[in-house]
Amino acid sequence: MKKNIIVGCAAILMVTILAAFKYLSVLPIGSDLPKGDLRMKDIRNEDVSMKDAKRKNGLLVMFSCNTCPYVIKNQERTKAICKYALQNNIGVILLNSNEDQRTGDDSFGAMQQYAKDQNYEWYYVVDKNNEIADAFGANRTPENFLFNKDSKLVYHGAIDDNPTDAANVSRQHLKEAMNDLLAGKDVSVKESRSMGCVIKRK
Repeated sequence: MKKNIIVGCAAILMVTILAAFKYLSVLPIGSDLPKGDLRMKDIRNEDVSMKDAKRKNGLLVMFSCNTCPYVIKNQERTKAICKYALQNNIGVILLNSNEDQRTGDDSFGAMQQYAKDQNYEWYYVVDKNNEIADAFGANRTPENFLFNKDSKLVYHGAIDDNPTDAANVSRQHLKEAMNDLLAGKDVSVKESRSMGCVIKRK
């Protein structure tokens, strides 16, 4: 009996490790933009791709949603960094990959209303069947991927170093990465830890 329990626990552990493996396969720094031509439904009822969103100086891809407390708490910071990107000719596209909540608070209609309430000035699209999230190895909301003008990944991670307390932010990782990119420099901090809700894959 004891042996069976040990074998059973080992099997559960192995399944857990295999399930978590996807979470380790994050797009490496220096990678090309994957699936850049894939067209996704935007809140304006247009089909757009990440290449459509890209501008002269690059592209910010942010995995987001309507429901995650971290997204909601960071909304002002999200809007500020997205506006900063656009002001500096870096395109912006937000992707909602919560496919398991598509009939609820992360439905297309809910996305449209959320974007309207937040005065979004950028693309906010449905990542159907988590196709882009899987290609990027994205796991959290919010989670950011910054690409340069050559569509090479130069930064991956959080907006800043304190997602739980805006008053105590000591470094704005994403903004600093953009500044390095715009100055033609190598990004000094290329990766940081994203903190947020797990993407709700189906």
